[in-house]
Amino acid sequence: MEDKKFEVTKKDNYTIISVLVEKLDTHIAPAIKSELVLVAGNGEKNIIIDLSKARYCDSSGLSAILVANRLCKNAKGIFVLTGLQTAVERLISISQLDTVLNITDTVEHAVDFIDNKENENN
Repeated sequence: MEDKKFEVTKKDNYTIISVLVEKLDTHIAPAIKSELVLVAGNGEKNIIIDLSKARYCDSSGLSAILVANRLCKNAKGIFVLTGLQTAVERLISISQLDTVLNITDTVEHAVDFIDNKENENN
């Protein structure tokens, strides 16, 4: 059995997808995309992707991140990207996605961000 490449944690008002490998690339991105579609299909509108273990991300990884962002937007939810390592952060900046995405340092900050946004909307 192969090692898990990512882990999905369902909470009350959000779902965390934690990437458990160093590379968010073509080997893992398609599986994450299908997982995102499933999660959103189950009515989850707030998603956090934790990249604290990922030190590398390619275009397919970026694509998975954008899928998550779009699914949350369509569901009037909140998408947060967290735990960016230097190289990944650089890629996000170069792609100018740092202006589009909600980015936090830690999962805890991401959860706070979602809670605060949810409270603003209620």
